Amino acid sequence: MNDITTAVAEPASAPLSGSEQAAAMVGRRYRMADHYEVGREKIREFARAVRDFHPAHWNEDAAGDLGYDALIAPLTFSSIVWLLVQRKMFDSVLTGYDISQVLQTEQSITVHRPLVAGDRLHCDSFVESFRQFGDMDFMVTRNVLTNQHKELLQTAYTTVVARTGAEVATELVTAVDGVIMSGQALTHRLSATERPRGRAVDTGIIECLDEVLPEATVDETQVRVPRGVPTFDDLRVGMELPTRVVPLSRGDLVNYAGVSGDSNPIHFSDHVADTAGLPDVVSHGLLTMGLGASYLTDWLGDPAAVTEYGVRFSGFAPVSATRYTEIEFRGRVKSLDPRRRAATIALTAISEGRKLFGRATAEVLLR
Repeated sequence: MNDITTAVAEPASAPLSGSEQAAAMVGRRYRMADHYEVGREKIREFARAVRDFHPAHWNEDAAGDLGYDALIAPLTFSSIVWLLVQRKMFDSVLTGYDISQVLQTEQSITVHRPLVAGDRLHCDSFVESFRQFGDMDFMVTRNVLTNQHKELLQTAYTTVVARTGAEVATELVTAVDGVIMSGQALTHRLSATERPRGRAVDTGIIECLDEVLPEATVDETQVRVPRGVPTFDDLRVGMELPTRVVPLSRGDLVNYAGVSGDSNPIHFSDHVADTAGLPDVVSHGLLTMGLGASYLTDWLGDPAAVTEYGVRFSGFAPVSATRYTEIEFRGRVKSLDPRRRAATIALTAISEGRKLFGRATAEVLLR
């Protein structure tokens, strides 16, 4: 009689939760698979979206006066690339999270050299830390931008928080799916049979194990003289910058969504905003950060003289469907560094009595 062996299938392992995926990624490095090319017209579009009308963003001669041979991108232009990388990570390696429950809470930028038209940007994202606090997951990534010449351009730190303790309400999923761009719905992704024939599936990011990035070895203070309007000797600790009031409409939010790639429907859909428990459609946090950068460089007169800028977000600016919302920006000289002829500026942004920045500072170099 023949022996009969019965194969017993191993029980399928449960998929990792978002928290488990994030914890396993700490210390790992990912790269955007393709580069992003900075275009002169995209610079102008972004400058318009964040109300930055410094001539160096619009005219090559003005950029040349500051020492650059192409248009200079506004300070937060790189947020386009950060959003691309973040979206690709949640689509491929952080699939355990519901993206509708993920919120950016803090962003900082160190500028080694301004981005200019013609830069082909490569972004490496390092998962620096992960921690849990109650039903909230906090993850910090370090995003390093280099160009086709392997020059280090920017180093940015991004903190996101994800709620894990509660299921997303069905009505919110339905509301988002009803207005989000096709192919991005929470409950429906294009299956293999639905994708156009002949197109490979591209996750958009790859894990890097050994390539060495360039280091920040050049001190900008030694190689470029700032061309700003105020001089170091003009400033005193505690000095107030002029106030600027910026009106925002729904049209501004839709325009920024298109230019930046941040198409979260809480920024344009009353139904989604209401279902999410918000008082109204709200402005993008990175739009507010970009407007703050524009306020700063308008006073400074030299967008290339900003070396650091960071914001901790503390609130949203609701934007009515029928009238403008106003955001008031203020600044104050927090400290001065005579050796580097640098100043640290503290910024505030307030809308209808709400503080939009929990903390916002920038370091600028002066003549």
